[in-house]
Amino acid sequence: MACRWVGPIVAAVAIFAGYACVVRAQDLNRDLNQDLNDYPTSVRAEYVFGCMKANGETRQAIEQCSCSIDVIATIIPYDRYVTAETVLSMSQVQGNLGTQFRSSEQAANALNDLRRAQAEAEVRCF
Repeated sequence: MACRWVGPIVAAVAIFAGYACVVRAQDLNRDLNQDLNDYPTSVRAEYVFGCMKANGETRQAIEQCSCSIDVIATIIPYDRYVTAETVLSMSQVQGNLGTQFRSSEQAANALNDLRRAQAEAEVRCF
């Protein structure tokens, strides 16, 4: 009698296992996409506001600047963006502290990454 139930039980377990794999794959894909594009809304808004100040406060500028930060977000991870923005800010500080940010190879690399991403965004969006 027990053998009669083995087939349906194995089938149910196989279906459940297959469903679990699909759900896990969807979770991994969502996590990957989120990691690649996890810029906070406030950071995106700040970028767009600054970009609009530099490019005019028009509807076209909103679209171009929004496009620009979206492109940047696909090219460099958020933590690298934060590093580059920090370098930009701190390199303007006078004295030894500012000099360290202006002369560090690591800082220069982060800044170069951001500049390359901005150049790509300029080509795609403006």
